[in-house]
Amino acid sequence: MIRDINTKKVMKNAYRITKNRYQTSLRVRVPGGAIDPECLNIVAQISQKFGDGEIHITTRQGFEILGLRYEDIDEINKMIQPVIDKLEINQFEKDTGYPAAGTRNVCACVGNKACPKAAYNTTEFAKKIEDAIFPNDLHVKVALTGCPNDCIKARTHDYGIIGMHKPIYEMDRCVNCQACVKKCKRLSTGALSVENNKIVRDAQKCIGCGECVLNCPTGAWARDEKKYYRLAIMGRSGKKNPRLAEDWILWVDEESIIKIIVNTYKFAKEYIAKDAPGGKEHIGYIVDRTGFMEYKKYVLEGVTLNKEAIIKNNVYWSGIHIKIDQK
Repeated sequence: MIRDINTKKVMKNAYRITKNRYQTSLRVRVPGGAIDPECLNIVAQISQKFGDGEIHITTRQGFEILGLRYEDIDEINKMIQPVIDKLEINQFEKDTGYPAAGTRNVCACVGNKACPKAAYNTTEFAKKIEDAIFPNDLHVKVALTGCPNDCIKARTHDYGIIGMHKPIYEMDRCVNCQACVKKCKRLSTGALSVENNKIVRDAQKCIGCGECVLNCPTGAWARDEKKYYRLAIMGRSGKKNPRLAEDWILWVDEESIIKIIVNTYKFAKEYIAKDAPGGKEHIGYIVDRTGFMEYKKYVLEGVTLNKEAIIKNNVYWSGIHIKIDQK
């Protein structure tokens, strides 16, 4: 039984310091929330061979294998290697397990693989982001959702990526049944109206939900082949000031989002609190301290937004403010 443990090393290797001082648990990353039966079997085998037979599905779409012994970590790391390989997770050295745990698993709703409302393949995009930012020790949370319904709760993350449909109207196919107008009013923002027997879309109200496309019986509405996203930033839970992410850029492209997230690490390394517990601090708290303009300067460096993108000059957050006694 191991009694002298390097807790920093163990935690960096994606193992948890649990309430039982002689047991740990392994957090298995599943970028985009998609995993195959082979990987599931390996996770189950590790639990059966080394754990207590219990596996927890985390809120970030990973698996936490419970009841592991510290002395088995080296063997467990070798056994989890096929999962790391299959899910294409970046690693410095094979058979050593996960190289970091600070940047959390990039999670996603099921996306357009199954959901008719989703604007894009969320898992594919999540894996691209995972590849660009992991491994890293900085505390960053990213979530992707296929449409404004936000089933993944993207607005509770540092970066919430929300799919947007840009609807294209073909008047010749329209029979003026107004099914799209009624659905938009009932289910969305009321962005559609009728003028001179023609459907008119208010671009200021349209959130790109795609209800018009889904509910048109004649195919008069279609989705633009280009992929667009709403980028909401700096949402968080936690003790001090939990809040929802606010919209920053609308109708933005994939490449710009990835560059912005990657640039965030440069910003965080420059301004993270020197006394941050465990060297980790929510990005949102750093932005609160430095000011949004300084953050924006860093993350937009080298970013050329697509011409359709609409960006806010400033972003303001509210949330729940808990009064803290500074004495």
